[in-house]
Amino acid sequence: MTDTGDMNSGLTGAPLWFPYPSSKPARLLPPLALAYIGDAIFEVAVRQYVISRPNLRPHHLHVQSTKFVSAKAQATLLSLIEPELTEAELDVVRQGRNAKSGSVPKNANVIDYRHATAFEALIGYLYYGGEQDRMIYLITYGLDLMLSGPKT
Repeated sequence: MTDTGDMNSGLTGAPLWFPYPSSKPARLLPPLALAYIGDAIFEVAVRQYVISRPNLRPHHLHVQSTKFVSAKAQATLLSLIEPELTEAELDVVRQGRNAKSGSVPKNANVIDYRHATAFEALIGYLYYGGEQDRMIYLITYGLDLMLSGPKT
């Protein structure tokens, strides 16, 4: 059985959700690897959000979730939180945005897809860096801004 006492493999901050630390420190992981885990973590955040709402029918949950996990929605979310980001976080975003994945889903344009990848890389970076409080803050802050709509 794995000891879960130090799940960050020498890193400080909040422990990982499961006892499987990354093979390298967060700052040394490739942007697409960070985006891979960031995508899954953001999906959990969105699912938890939609389950917090009153309508729990499976189809409704799916429809509501897709409003937040699309490339366009993630690109929008990134643009909303960008003014809050530190220089280190902005650097991760730049690296994620410039990472070449080799393909673009048919439902997304290239710019939205790259910005979505950058957002997911940021979430993965914060998660593996033990900065889960910061990660939760940025996700909830961005979702709150998205849900409140444009200020007029």
